[in-house]
Amino acid sequence: MAEPKPEEISHPPMDQLQGLEYCIDSNPSWAGEAIALGFQHYILALGTAVMIPSFLVPLMGGTDDDKVRVVQTLLFVEGINTLLQTLFGTRLPTVIGGSYAFMVPIISIIHDTTLLNIEDNHMRFLYTMRAVQGALIVASSIQIILGYSQMWAICTRFFSPLGMIPVIALVGFGLFDKGFPVVGRCVEIGIPMLILFIAFSQYLKNFHTKQLPILERFALIISITVIWAYAHLLTASGAYKHRPELTQLNCRTDKANLISSAPWIKIPYPLQWGAPTFDAGHAFGMMAAVLVSLIESTGSYKAAARLASATPPPAHILSRGIGWQGIGILLDGLFGTLTGSTVSVENVGLLGSTRVGSRRVIQISAGFMIFFSILGKFGALFASIPFTIFAAVYCVLFGIVASVGLSFMQFTNMNSMRNLFIIGVALFLGLSVPEYYREYTAKALHGPAHTRAVWFNDFLNTIFFSSPTVALIVAVLLDNTLDYKDSARDRGMPWWANFRTFKGDSRSEEFYSLPFNLNRFFPPS
Repeated sequence: MAEPKPEEISHPPMDQLQGLEYCIDSNPSWAGEAIALGFQHYILALGTAVMIPSFLVPLMGGTDDDKVRVVQTLLFVEGINTLLQTLFGTRLPTVIGGSYAFMVPIISIIHDTTLLNIEDNHMRFLYTMRAVQGALIVASSIQIILGYSQMWAICTRFFSPLGMIPVIALVGFGLFDKGFPVVGRCVEIGIPMLILFIAFSQYLKNFHTKQLPILERFALIISITVIWAYAHLLTASGAYKHRPELTQLNCRTDKANLISSAPWIKIPYPLQWGAPTFDAGHAFGMMAAVLVSLIESTGSYKAAARLASATPPPAHILSRGIGWQGIGILLDGLFGTLTGSTVSVENVGLLGSTRVGSRRVIQISAGFMIFFSILGKFGALFASIPFTIFAAVYCVLFGIVASVGLSFMQFTNMNSMRNLFIIGVALFLGLSVPEYYREYTAKALHGPAHTRAVWFNDFLNTIFFSSPTVALIVAVLLDNTLDYKDSARDRGMPWWANFRTFKGDSRSEEFYSLPFNLNRFFPPS
């Protein structure tokens, strides 16, 4: 047998992914395809936009009417933030959605004794909302300052391809609890959804209609429509009539109470819940969530760039995007969305599943978010999709994002024991430490950090609940202290150096230049 050639057993590293139909600055036709793809991203963004208020609003004493208003407000601000980010931020095709990173400090605010002692539920909801708004407004200054001062760009100089592998990978893997554990709550619709989505997007991807791979491109919307109709049939036939309340909540299509509570037309506006209130302890705990959002978004931006067939965003562009994300969190606080902003990981994964990384498609999805948040009844109809259906899709999309992180291994020396040690330890601790915090909190009803200083508890518990944040702390620390002077090539720094500045690669101008010739006034560094 002939000796295999080196090129037959290895693949050369590539700056950009191959096989994408549309990259960041190439667009599907306006006549149907781009609009349908944008609507698909809107539908996917509904999962988190409905899940977070559905969990938090009842804890605050809010009603179904309050929940609907918060969902509408969150979607409205998501649309604005997505447009701002794609036009003036990183310009990557990323949906800016609600973040689970803010749950710990927000729940801490909800359990503040001064708020819990308010007897009237509606007043307790309003005062809690105002406290959350105030904390978000103050905490947003962290990202605004780090972004626009270019301090985050300076921080990214300590990053290498090796250090980013566990961070980007755990942006996807770290959300494993939002995947199959939720599917298991209603397997009769979760499992069929998972199988159908994989079948359409992968096994039947070569099925074409008028030269369009319709099943691959629109696998999400087709499979959701089929399984949603199936779930509605089960609901209408009385299949869940005598099942436990938790099962009904996860399986039925009529338990969200969104359609009946939603107004026909309602335009969210700043300070609609009243004047925000400010508390130093609340704000300090929220700052930890803002830092976590910053780190998670950094990993998501790098994954989105790869799935949009763009080069890695230069440090200046990344910092600019973080600055605009800080503006987004400020808007969250002013409007009252009940959570802060971050890059929607599931929508980044959908770029890879559809093989469409077009910026225009994401901007169209932002238009749908704004439009349907104003037309309440229509938006509530789509928002009534059981969360189990979204969780099944997450099993695939989060995995795609995680695999993008692993693809950065091609730029490093994976035959180096130093590199294997750093990646292995960062990945393991990034999964293990947050799991310890989750289990501890579930048993003790409070996080491992439990001192008299509530702000200190919120800060530590928020930081260590985040897998990408733990991975970044471990990976960057080890990568910059363990034999780093003699390991530049093993770490992938020669390849990385080209993308650290805007002018380091000629393609940066094509991907990241501001629109409307604004680079004349804000020249990139």
